[in-house]
Amino acid sequence: MLDQQTIDIIKSTVPVLQVHGTTITTVFYGMLFENHPELLNIFNHANQRQGKQQTALANAVLAAAVNIDQLGNILPVVKQIAEKHRALGVLPEHYPIVGETLLAAIGQVLGDAATPEIIGAWAKAYGVIADAFIGVEEEKYREAAEAPGGWSGFRNFVVTKKVKESELITSFYLSPEDGGEIASYLPGQYITVRVQPAGEEYTHVRHYSLSSAPGNPYYRITVKREGEGIDKPAGVVSTYLHDVIQVGSKLEVGSPAGDFVLDQSSDIPVVLISGGVGLTPMVSMLETIITAQPERKVTYIHAAINGSLHAMKDRLAELDQSHPALRSYVCYESPVKGDTFNKSGYIDLSWLQEVADVNSEFYFCGPTPFMKAIYKALKEWKVPDERIHFEFFGPAGSLEA
Repeated sequence: MLDQQTIDIIKSTVPVLQVHGTTITTVFYGMLFENHPELLNIFNHANQRQGKQQTALANAVLAAAVNIDQLGNILPVVKQIAEKHRALGVLPEHYPIVGETLLAAIGQVLGDAATPEIIGAWAKAYGVIADAFIGVEEEKYREAAEAPGGWSGFRNFVVTKKVKESELITSFYLSPEDGGEIASYLPGQYITVRVQPAGEEYTHVRHYSLSSAPGNPYYRITVKREGEGIDKPAGVVSTYLHDVIQVGSKLEVGSPAGDFVLDQSSDIPVVLISGGVGLTPMVSMLETIITAQPERKVTYIHAAINGSLHAMKDRLAELDQSHPALRSYVCYESPVKGDTFNKSGYIDLSWLQEVADVNSEFYFCGPTPFMKAIYKALKEWKVPDERIHFEFFGPAGSLEA
């Protein structure tokens, strides 16, 4: 527990964090990797370059400061971050390093304004918050290791099948090299892949949603080759998977994780909305509903640029034809000759109201601009927050306008 004086000091820093939070976290990561370059083995380098991780950490620090007297308010965020930490291999011994570096970054950015009292208060607060993370993560490591077919850390898998789903998206079927059982998962969860492409000094880790229903003797991930060009350089891991990894190749895989999952305890209608490769967790949810809740009404809406970039098109059409409780719709931003679709342009509220039932659970995933548009439409439609579920690919961001 924190004493009242410490709480008051932390609260007093909220306005400063609102202004300087991202600067502090940017300095923090620079210091961290300069002094402990080995940690580059577990951090997503692309998110660092794009500033996503810095912003996510700044938001987390600010939320901790705002709720320092009621840390239970941020427990859902702690659990979400802890899921990713466990998947990445963050360990208790990393926390003192992070704490020391964060305090140093606060001191450097705030200068004389970072009084000994403020630094001391944040040192105490960080200790309490770190203990909360360590406790939650310890439980998650234990659960992962003790689950049937589960394991701790990374396990070798072999690519048994590689399927091109569209011009940019490919599925990889992964089976354990040891031939043993694999852990089940909840529809919507992801696994972590760790690779070290030739010429790379550090390992690279990425989370990829599992794109099929649980219950198979393999995992399937469906990966988009990330863009190439000046504004969007080629993705290190996605390019490596597409170009280098073939049937028979081995990959290091972390056990399933994630808290963006289908609520299978409910039987009210479900609306699944995906944009681009955001279909991966949606397909897992859809296949699960069809298998485990065949009477549950489900609407699937997918947005893509055109038919050539629409992954799993045939599979989804097959499910639509064979499952009476499913209604499936396609929206193409820029359709080309020969494309079959229901709407051109973008998904908007008026069309959403035509094809979906407002009294549904809504799940959506895709590029951030796409998700902001869907979120805005659902809020305008007065869908309650508790029936709106989404996941970012990468560090959590905000969908608020």
